[in-house]
Amino acid sequence: MDYRDKRLRTSIHIEIDNKSFVIDTGPDFRQQALREGIKKLDAVIFTHSHKDHIAGLDDVRAYNYIQKAAIPVYGAREVHEQLKREFYYAFADMKYPGIPQLDLIELDGNDFTVQGVSIISLPVLHMNLPVSGFRFKDFSYITDSNQIPDSTFEKLKGTKILVLNALQKEKHVSHFTLEEAIEVAGKVNAQTTYLIHMSHRMGLHKDTEPELPPNIKLAFDGLALSL
Repeated sequence: MDYRDKRLRTSIHIEIDNKSFVIDTGPDFRQQALREGIKKLDAVIFTHSHKDHIAGLDDVRAYNYIQKAAIPVYGAREVHEQLKREFYYAFADMKYPGIPQLDLIELDGNDFTVQGVSIISLPVLHMNLPVSGFRFKDFSYITDSNQIPDSTFEKLKGTKILVLNALQKEKHVSHFTLEEAIEVAGKVNAQTTYLIHMSHRMGLHKDTEPELPPNIKLAFDGLALSL
C-alpha cells in the first residue's frame, strides 16, 4: 500500500522562532507526536471543538511531565467549554496525580501572539460552525470549512503556502470538495497549495494528484514543509 494513502486524523506541528506548536490534537495525537519525534510542546492551538480534532489532548500529560509546566491551550470559548466537558477531570477542584495540566487561553477571533510569535486569525465556516484558521508569516492553514468570508480572503493575500481542506469529490454539507478547494486555491493564488482532511472518497493519491493543477498537491501524513 502507498504510504501516502494511510491517513490519520488531521493535525499539524509548527516550528517557528524556536517555538513548537501543535494545531489540533485528534485521536491519533500520541502516535503522530511519537512518529515525528516532537520533544517539546510550547502550546496547543485549536481550530474547533469536533472530536476528531480534540480527542487526543489527554496525551499532553507527557509534555507536562518533561517540561514541569502546564501546556497553554488556545481556542475559542466554545472549544474550551467542550474541553471542560470531555476532560472534566483535568479541571476538577481535586486533581488526581498525573492528569494533564492545561492553561486555557481564550481566542476571540482577532490576531494574537503566542510566546512572541504573531499569528493571524483566519475565521471560516464549517457549515454553520465558526472554525479558526491560522497564518504564520507566509504559511496559512485552514481545515474543516466550506465557506471563507471576504475578510478572511483579504488576510490570505500574499500567502506562499496554503493548506486547505478537501474532503472528497462529491458535494458535502460542511467541507470543501476537491473542485471547490481548487477554486479557493486559485483565488488565494499561493505558490503551492496542499490539500488535507481527505476521506477515502477522495481516491488514491497516485490517481488523484495527477488530476490537479501543477501548484496544488495532496498532502500526506508525515509531510514536512519549510519556508
